[in-house]
Amino acid sequence: MSPYNILALAEAAGISTCWTDAHGQLRQVSETALVGILASLDLPCVSEEQCLDSQARLDLWQGTGALPPLLTATAGQPITLPLDARVRNHAYRIEFEGGGSFAGHLPNDGALPLTLKAIDLCGYHRLFIGQQTLILAVAPTRCFGVADAQPGKTKGRGAYLWGLVVQLYSLRRQGDGGLGDFSTLASLACDAAKNGAAALAISPIHAMFSADPSRYSPYSPSSRLFLNAMYIDPGVAMSDEPPPTPSLTLLELYQRLEHEPLIDWPAAAGARLAALRRSYARFLARGAPIEFDQFCANGGMALQDHATYEALQEWLPWHNALDALAQQQAQGDWRRWPPEYRDPRGLAVAAFARGHRQQIGFHLFLQWHAKRGLMAAQHAARAAGMPIGLITDLAIGADRGGSQAWGQQAEILHGVSVGAPPDLLNVVGQNWGLCAYSPWRLRASGFQAYIEMLRACFANTGGVRIDHVLGLARLWLVPDGAGATDGAFVRYPMQDMLRLIALESWRSRTVMIGENLGTVPPGFDQQLAQANLLGISVLWFQREQLRFLPAQSWPDAAMATTSTHDLPTVAGWWSGNDIGWRAQLGLLEPGHTQADADELREQERAELWLALNESACASGEIPAATSTEAPIEAVLAFVGSTPAPLVLIPMEDLLGANEQPNFPGTIDSHPNWRRRFTVDVEHLLFQPEVLARLARLKKARAALAQKSSPKVERRTKDRS
Repeated sequence: MSPYNILALAEAAGISTCWTDAHGQLRQVSETALVGILASLDLPCVSEEQCLDSQARLDLWQGTGALPPLLTATAGQPITLPLDARVRNHAYRIEFEGGGSFAGHLPNDGALPLTLKAIDLCGYHRLFIGQQTLILAVAPTRCFGVADAQPGKTKGRGAYLWGLVVQLYSLRRQGDGGLGDFSTLASLACDAAKNGAAALAISPIHAMFSADPSRYSPYSPSSRLFLNAMYIDPGVAMSDEPPPTPSLTLLELYQRLEHEPLIDWPAAAGARLAALRRSYARFLARGAPIEFDQFCANGGMALQDHATYEALQEWLPWHNALDALAQQQAQGDWRRWPPEYRDPRGLAVAAFARGHRQQIGFHLFLQWHAKRGLMAAQHAARAAGMPIGLITDLAIGADRGGSQAWGQQAEILHGVSVGAPPDLLNVVGQNWGLCAYSPWRLRASGFQAYIEMLRACFANTGGVRIDHVLGLARLWLVPDGAGATDGAFVRYPMQDMLRLIALESWRSRTVMIGENLGTVPPGFDQQLAQANLLGISVLWFQREQLRFLPAQSWPDAAMATTSTHDLPTVAGWWSGNDIGWRAQLGLLEPGHTQADADELREQERAELWLALNESACASGEIPAATSTEAPIEAVLAFVGSTPAPLVLIPMEDLLGANEQPNFPGTIDSHPNWRRRFTVDVEHLLFQPEVLARLARLKKARAALAQKSSPKVERRTKDRS
């Protein structure tokens, strides 16, 4: 088998055979990695014969002449058909989603590509052309944006909004049993709105593994189609009557967990599920309301699959009398289940569903209440005055053993995992253990699974942050058994996916943000800006070498922030706390010592202080390198004066926290996703130091809005 054949097949299939690392060095993808990724794309090439067969299959996929089941287009622009579409001289008709139709005829001048007349009406229309019928998804020219969330505001005036970012699990209130919930979130949203916040961004709330609450990383969910039932407030799960009184044992457990500084996820989730099961028992005794039946009907097969998966996940290990290790593996990975249960459409699963309606019904009950909890929190945010409200987080993928991968096996790549190549922060690369959609199967299915996921994540929220939005253009895929560095980038149909995001964002009126940090392809940020999908500007990265960029030089097509959940807080960065963690965990850059990192940080602190002084956000001598001396107010004023249409500040920075929520590259060696705030939510935003920091932020945003108001712009023009 010729290596050239493998390289040619890989490039034709959308796999990049080389990549540029964070140091600008060109790296070649290994032949082993290419073979593994090609196999996941249903293009095996371990022999010359397989390689030829796969090339023929790829040629067939790319050149059938048949139109795809879904074609995307942009409103007001000619609609381009695939180059080889064999439909010339055929009349066509478009039936619009909202009613009405349009008839036309393809040109016969021999020009390629073939185009249809532009359509101004956005939506999912039906296109009849020749003997073929397909969906024509006509998208607006851009996504729903921050300015669109402010009806009645003039351009410029009031366009500079701000909000907060919170890890939902970290919120604390009396009686919460050691874990944040949607009720606590609603309370924080109301308080933030009263302080002038336009939005409240939260950590991912995707469905996790109820039978295995030790798996709690919000970016490794079981499914991105449904919600994390652990965020339900049991006290409102039966809103029309008092909740069942917890047992004495459960009350004692609740009280103990509430006072823990770190979340004990297995215990807290177990206690919450126990309370919810008691509510479910009363629910069954009363009979399901029409609203619940309608919810189940609207959820369709996907909802039934998830609830069935959850019930199977709990039942299978004990039914099969597996040992402890096998139980653990079976609970968290459907690929390790007995073969007859791996097919959600199989006879064994159907028999299980018939015999375990109550168990499956419990998980339907959980999803119903999770949705109601999220809806209530978003309603509270908007009712309190937030123009945007909650901003949820769409993880880049779901766990390969979870319910989404089980229910959508036909659309998921098998044998590879999503990750990231080595960069300046993660020098050994990352393998996240997440599944990815197949770009070829997405096209073949008319992007049905992708649209379903977008609609699920855009529901009951005012904005969505897309984690690792770089995945719209390419994903770093690592074959099973390979190291994180031995992967390759696989291209995705970015234009189609962006158009579908724009269309769905307007239908749900959802502001779009994309986390575009890492190895960014050339021209990618420009494409996001054109689509009105805000990127993310993080203080620590807005630099040229060591020098921090002036606030006015930050991009105006990105959301601005001090930090993210994966990066140090302002206090932690100023004190060098993150350096201490990296040294302790063995995550320093190769060839560098902690002393080297401390010396560099000293220079960085001086440069940040200089930038704060030059922007008139601070003055005087540089503060000491301790968390308590960190110039948080000055930093918030600095970030607040950037031209970003939206500034989001992590609660950790408002509170002056020294520790960050997550430390990439670690699992148990750092308390990731476990830190709780020490103050109850009702007092969180009303502490003197928090109010002072908020005041500096609000003043900076107000000053920026005043400078850009039409009246000021007119006076400036007159003077010139």
